Amino acid sequence: MSNLSRSHVEEFVLVGFPTAPPFQSLLFVFFFAIYLLTLLENMLIVSTIWLTPSLHRPMYFFLSHLSFLELWYINVTIPRLLGAFLTEDGRVSYGGCMTQLYFFIALACTECVLLAVMAYDRYLAICEPLRYPSLMPPRLATRLAAASWGSGFFSSMMKLLFISRLSYCGPNIINHFFCDISPLLNLTCSDKEQAELVDFLLALVMILLPLVGVVSSYAAIIVAILRIPTAQGRHKAFSTCTSHLAVVVIYYSSTLFTYARPRAMYTFNYNKIISVLYTVIVPFLNPAIYCLRNKEVKEAFRKTMLGRCHHQREDPD
Repeated sequence: MSNLSRSHVEEFVLVGFPTAPPFQSLLFVFFFAIYLLTLLENMLIVSTIWLTPSLHRPMYFFLSHLSFLELWYINVTIPRLLGAFLTEDGRVSYGGCMTQLYFFIALACTECVLLAVMAYDRYLAICEPLRYPSLMPPRLATRLAAASWGSGFFSSMMKLLFISRLSYCGPNIINHFFCDISPLLNLTCSDKEQAELVDFLLALVMILLPLVGVVSSYAAIIVAILRIPTAQGRHKAFSTCTSHLAVVVIYYSSTLFTYARPRAMYTFNYNKIISVLYTVIVPFLNPAIYCLRNKEVKEAFRKTMLGRCHHQREDPD
């Protein structure tokens, strides 16, 4: 039984994905492999960008922040997912649940804003190529990245301020593999209308406003690309945006489906599947989508790896 007081839940039980034991073991191996690959991919991107002077430009500066964010993101969510396959139920304390929820919301909101900043950077690079160095100097890039992180963590603090003030008297079973907003709101025994309203409004601000910025940037980009006289020039300009656009479509569509709702959700089976998409699959695909078609990153990574191998050969044991 859960440790319950008369007016407050001491811990929550995470249901996860209840399946047959053989299938659970298979899923554990699958997601654990994705977890390790995601760690490796994003660590390689961050280290390659930081160690390569030619990549010290706003575009790759923002990409390094996105990869660092993904590293933090998967360490908040995937361990809970893996734990759900190892035990019938995962127990998490009230404080642990609120801490996990805070970082999860903060990182999700930060990614929304950071993707909008990256879209704006592509807009300047394509629509104002001659003025780009003056319009996006390193100092402005640093401020935009800091604003992305700051807005995400501030939004999460405001949401958690209202959610943590609610009373949880029982039951304490969360039909999810990590602590999320809607399952928690459905468990409260106090009036949740104010918390729901704040959650909904902040979700709109942190999701829709960046999305408007993304759409506006790409509308201007498309207009600028259509003005390029040659097909080869149009293809080259658009190819610099396809990777970012693919990530934006996947991330924003799943996030809007899950969070931009005025009421707490009562059916979570489909929601859990969508959550796996943007908490596991998107961080895994982002490095491949961004870097496999980027010749500069691939060349820098090749030089970095060859340099390390050459250094090891020159240093005998």
